[in-house]
Amino acid sequence: MEENRRSFGRMPDGTQVEELTLENGRLKCKLITYGGAVRSLIVPDRDGKAVDVALGFDTLEDYRAQDKYMGALVGRYANRIGGAGFTLNGVEYPLCANDGPNSLHGGAMGFDKRVWTVEELTGDSATLSLVSPDMQEGYPGTLTVRVTYSLAQDMLKIGCWAKSDKDTPFSPTNHSYFNLSGHDSGSVEGQYIKLRSARYTPVGAGLIPTGELAPVEGTPMDLRSVQRIGEHIDEPFDQLALAGGYDHNWAIEDWDGQFHAAAMAYSQDTGIAMSAHTDLPGIQFYAGNFLNGEVGKGGAVYAKRCGFCLETQFYPDTPNKPGFPSCVLRAGEEFRSLTGYRFFTLDNAGQL
Repeated sequence: MEENRRSFGRMPDGTQVEELTLENGRLKCKLITYGGAVRSLIVPDRDGKAVDVALGFDTLEDYRAQDKYMGALVGRYANRIGGAGFTLNGVEYPLCANDGPNSLHGGAMGFDKRVWTVEELTGDSATLSLVSPDMQEGYPGTLTVRVTYSLAQDMLKIGCWAKSDKDTPFSPTNHSYFNLSGHDSGSVEGQYIKLRSARYTPVGAGLIPTGELAPVEGTPMDLRSVQRIGEHIDEPFDQLALAGGYDHNWAIEDWDGQFHAAAMAYSQDTGIAMSAHTDLPGIQFYAGNFLNGEVGKGGAVYAKRCGFCLETQFYPDTPNKPGFPSCVLRAGEEFRSLTGYRFFTLDNAGQL
């Protein structure tokens, strides 16, 4: 077995789960094949000290017991599908209702609960794959997926390729929780955020989009200028009340299918900054409102808002919203998408 590959435990059926370590001299990332999850991501702070900025767990049992999609690859459909179903090509497809009356993150046995196969492993990259059979969790088509994690200078890149033998909705994402002061440092409300988005998709009951693309101007959803995550998060605004804080999809500004920076974040404590890049039309900024005291690596307690997510994606409930950019992967066509998280240091948040 390669030096950067070790056993991380076994599933109840005996399937081995592995941990893979990627390094490039600047960044170090640990992945596990259960859920294809990012278990740790070590980056240098302003003084060159190594800081683990990704929330995670120490054991496979902890990953299997949690319900927060910690660091995982999510699919077939990231985020929510209203009414746990959709119609495609005139056929109705019911899905697993695992979030009240809605379907969340691929259903009861989504990509996050599957053991991925290691297709290729080098010192700084790993390619994982899985096959999702026709009608698994209610989705049509046998879908083959490959995800490549790679370290390139100061960026963690996540490239996804997929192909299906039937038309199917497809919107994968990575659900890593970040804390730029360190995974064990407590609340992220004092850290800074900036989103390159003038519009977002407001939600109704169950956090299902209404179908509108609303302007952020004049609301607490306006994150176009750098501000503390906690600055407006608890204001009496209906969208924040529905989600318990930020847990919404923002429309990427001037989206054209190219790879662009969509969001930035910064910790004054460490000087660590990050930018999130994507070629997809949306990004979900989630401020960890539903973390509730999970015990993570080294005994760290992940209480409410101890980590934030920047999930690149198609808009939530797109299969039921014809006005949103299409998420349908046509039979025989290839899906390709790239997400990148770049890490660097700054003297102050105003430089974002």
